[in-house]
Amino acid sequence: MTGTIEINRLKIYAYHGILPQERVCGNFFEVDVRLRYPLIRAAQSDNVSGTVNYAQTIEIIQAEMSHPVALIEHAAWQIWRALMRKWPAIEGGMVRVAKLTPPLSAELDSVAVKIEF
Repeated sequence: MTGTIEINRLKIYAYHGILPQERVCGNFFEVDVRLRYPLIRAAQSDNVSGTVNYAQTIEIIQAEMSHPVALIEHAAWQIWRALMRKWPAIEGGMVRVAKLTPPLSAELDSVAVKIEF
């Protein structure tokens, strides 16, 4: 039996970007994560130790986003790597990092990178 934990539209202020102003002023980001894992242990035991804990997942995402990087691809990869270290039983999923107000002269909602595994 497989289940999915979802973190949807987690808002984080961080300092990622190529431009110096992005590293100084920061930007709003939104992170989505979906983690597929065997949930039978949690379902049978009703114990959080048998699941991918969404509160801890959010803490990991926040911690990884607190380290400035140039590319949102790298930010997404760092989140993926940290989650896989914490829960090696994760079978697959997705990490999406969106920059909500990129420094572009274009009208858009966001720019984003999504990695699927």
